[in-house]
Amino acid sequence: MGVFLSVAVSAVAQEPVRVAVVGLEHGHAGGVFSNIEKNHDVKLVAIVEADKPLREKYAARFHLDAGLFYDDMDAMFAKTKPEVVLAYNAVQKHREVVVKAAEHGVSAMVEKPLATTLEDAEAMKAAAVKHHTQLLVNYETTWYASNAEVLKEVADGKLGNVRKVVVHDGHEGPIEIHVGPEFAKWLTDPIGNGAGAMFDFGCYGADMATVMMHGQAPISVTAVAQTNKPEVYPKVDDDAVIILKYKGSNVVLMPSWDWSFSRKDMEVYGDGGYAIAVDPTALRLRYKGEKTETASVAPALPPDQATSFGYLVAVMRGRVKPVGDYSGLDTNMVVMQILDAARRSVKEGRTVQVTPLK
Repeated sequence: MGVFLSVAVSAVAQEPVRVAVVGLEHGHAGGVFSNIEKNHDVKLVAIVEADKPLREKYAARFHLDAGLFYDDMDAMFAKTKPEVVLAYNAVQKHREVVVKAAEHGVSAMVEKPLATTLEDAEAMKAAAVKHHTQLLVNYETTWYASNAEVLKEVADGKLGNVRKVVVHDGHEGPIEIHVGPEFAKWLTDPIGNGAGAMFDFGCYGADMATVMMHGQAPISVTAVAQTNKPEVYPKVDDDAVIILKYKGSNVVLMPSWDWSFSRKDMEVYGDGGYAIAVDPTALRLRYKGEKTETASVAPALPPDQATSFGYLVAVMRGRVKPVGDYSGLDTNMVVMQILDAARRSVKEGRTVQVTPLK
């Protein structure tokens, strides 16, 4: 009996994870279809999108079978049996997707950030906990080997006590880089996106800071935001600075749609040295007592940590527990506290104290 059970469990563990994409209005959805055929551990079983022209656009671009498409989640769940939904719609809609999926016993991975409001995030968490489903958040920077190496430098004590972290994220702006109209429509809307660059790119640094601080929420958040290009972004900020105060250290986040070029880099300064993640693989290091810095290349990440699909499969098959990492729900609830406090700080013109969630 034990042998047969072991064989059955092993067979399930080796089956591809069945995923359904919900929404196509997030421009990063293209990455799913570009990569899914290369990953035999994941199987696309459905796509939910009511916008017919948008469906046709993706179907033509990626040669997608018309039978994959559904108008709504209820019809999709009735016909297919996904294990996970991948949310590629406006962040404002994440709550609806996650709650409905959880009610069907289906896990979810959403594109960053988790939600547009702390209230929505709490409702999503409640649904996942109630129905025993996974709720994960996908950040591009999670799969950067350089960031993992910087965290290792911190964990190994090579930098001493961390005193300051500076994170730069963003690009020239979604309009300037010509994102699709369906993407730009909600991304530049304060309801659909929660804010402008402050949420779109501030979440990256908030995520990395939370992991570096072992899930600890900051003591306070102080933020300023402005619109340097009001003719382009009349409804939302395109540039922000967010300061997170922790005991003994500060984190400065610089999300912007007004950089001269795309960038996602992080600087960590300790009383024993510094480590700078320059790009996805490159690092610059300097330790106390050294007169010059050293450039290095981070070692490749293991498969379970190198891509969103690799990580998703590892979580769904029980090889990885999403606790205290970049994508885990516990981390991202703190990220939502930071973003919520930053938005309030800008609106009220004051420093916002943060109370740890229960």
